Amino acid sequence: MDTIFTRGPSLNNRLALAIALSVLLIFADHKLDAFQSTRVYLNSIMSPLQYIANLPKVLLNESAQRLTSHQALLADNERLTNQNLKMSEQLQRFNVLQAENAELRKLLDVPVKPQVRKMVAELMAVDNNPFSQQIMINKGALDGVYLSQSVLDDRGIVGQVMEVGTTNSRVVLISDVTHAIPVRSLRNNIRFVATGNGAFDELFLEHVPHSVDVQEGDMLVSSGLGEVFPEGYPVARVSSVVHDEGRPFATVTAQPLARLDRLKHLLLLWPQQEPDTETEQQAQESSRAATQQGE
Repeated sequence: MDTIFTRGPSLNNRLALAIALSVLLIFADHKLDAFQSTRVYLNSIMSPLQYIANLPKVLLNESAQRLTSHQALLADNERLTNQNLKMSEQLQRFNVLQAENAELRKLLDVPVKPQVRKMVAELMAVDNNPFSQQIMINKGALDGVYLSQSVLDDRGIVGQVMEVGTTNSRVVLISDVTHAIPVRSLRNNIRFVATGNGAFDELFLEHVPHSVDVQEGDMLVSSGLGEVFPEGYPVARVSSVVHDEGRPFATVTAQPLARLDRLKHLLLLWPQQEPDTETEQQAQESSRAATQQGE
């Protein structure tokens, strides 16, 4: 009597047959590249399934990123709103002080400091040379940029223009080893020369005698000497004062106020703003009227 299920090959024979077929397929694929078109078709068929399987992950990542960006925008908006209010209050006081200062200068027969022309520039590239602290900005000769022009950020002096191109310029930072800037202390008006040492967060004050009154935390601003940097702009804050009697001078270091390692938007300064034509004409007319009345 025949059984319902006929008995097939043994397990060993099945294993040997599977191994032989596998080796044959591997050889044909490796040497003859016989299944290249088959793989292309299979990948084309499986591609929609892969996208569908990956869709939940993509949606979750985009949702989380949008939520994070929205929260960051809200936080930045609140921070900038508060900062705007504080700056508005300081600007109001500054306008009053500026008017009082102008009146006092007139009484003392001291010329009023001229207004400066400003232009916003953007960082284009950073020099890859580890021994050089230089950057590129997107303003050049077409924008009126000139050699040795002062460059600032929102906190203080960044450096000066060293090369001017047609549409871009190269700026050397105050932290460069070849750069020096004359500064003075706000506390006692003592003058120093701050030089870079190749680090973004440190400047050296050169040739400071042990007897000079300099303390940690002193604010250093540009002194205006050398006629490169305008007077009164923040430069650095004294971070360390070491008196070693075995050395002729004290070792004084300062930390730049400008964020030299995270620059993005910069400010170019001109030494004096060109007078407005209408304002100049009004001044001339007033002068003529006063002369006629005097006659």
